Amino acid sequence: MKILKVDHIGIAVKSIDEARKLYEQLLGLHYEGSETVEEQKTTTAFFPAGDTEVELLESTSPDGPVAKFIEKKGEGIHHIAFRVENLEEALEELKKQGVRLIDEKPRIGAGGAKIAFLHPKSTFGVLVELCER
Repeated sequence: MKILKVDHIGIAVKSIDEARKLYEQLLGLHYEGSETVEEQKTTTAFFPAGDTEVELLESTSPDGPVAKFIEKKGEGIHHIAFRVENLEEALEELKKQGVRLIDEKPRIGAGGAKIAFLHPKSTFGVLVELCER
């Protein structure tokens, strides 16, 4: 598997509108828009930061994964995403090495990227996303 870069860091927030103030006004990041992914019950706001992005994640439903995360752990870093060269090959390689996968096959995430998550029990408590663009 070849990791090309840290693609983005996902941050779970109760309100994108409230969190935007910090990222735009205090940190000076530029808001590039948002997208709702119905399948994931999430709205994502994009803030480029150099060669990577900060993504603010707001749940669109009380039973969505981001809402459950916030309920359990509070607002904060939700996941780190690594861009890979070939997502299918990366998943197959990790599976052979015994890494527990949340997604056995890629799905489409925000920005049209192919994505798959690794289970935090296999990654020292960190939710890791692999993506291919």
